[in-house]
Amino acid sequence: MANEGTLDAMVARLSADLRPVRRLPSPPLRAAAWIGAALAMAVGLCFFCDLPALRERLAAAPDMWIAVAGSTATAVLAALAAFELSVPGRSARWALLPMPTLLMWISASGLGCLRTWGMPSPSPMGPVGEAGHCLTHIVMLSLPLMALMMVMVRRACPLRPNLTALVSGLAIAAASATLLNFDHPFDASATDLLAHLVAVLLVIGANQVIARRAIADPLRR
Repeated sequence: MANEGTLDAMVARLSADLRPVRRLPSPPLRAAAWIGAALAMAVGLCFFCDLPALRERLAAAPDMWIAVAGSTATAVLAALAAFELSVPGRSARWALLPMPTLLMWISASGLGCLRTWGMPSPSPMGPVGEAGHCLTHIVMLSLPLMALMMVMVRRACPLRPNLTALVSGLAIAAASATLLNFDHPFDASATDLLAHLVAVLLVIGANQVIARRAIADPLRR
């Protein structure tokens, strides 16, 4: 009886300062919140871009709006997959969810190089200037999205930090590529496409390194 009393007292002391854990919203709701933040950025960019010119350019060639639709869908599906993967017990097959739209995005982006006509550009930049513009803007647009994704995913304490970071990086890169269209009035040349690819891979790689460490920290404590 004395031992039982001592054990009960010890349990009472250890649990005295514990607070109830708030349950996280479901992965679809968290994905919707992150996508809402990206949408808010798009609304903000609308005030600084020529929307009629943007609509005209997207309607002028099928590959342009298909590429935008592909990057947008990839951002949505990859965000949902990342938040699903952040929940312990979820199947790793969630990582396959954005693959069809990723192929659509990549294929349509490459079609711009195969067109026999070029799209009019209001900018006098050459290929190198266009590539630098693309690279810089995708990286800059990704920073707030990366910070928000890192905070939201880290709270769930995923058991697959590498895979979760990879898929969340894809969501960030795809969303940034979509937002780039508001301030990137250039046709898809080979140089521009290469810069686009480098920027996307850079965002995914940076997120993989930074987010993996941030996600893994709670697991070590």
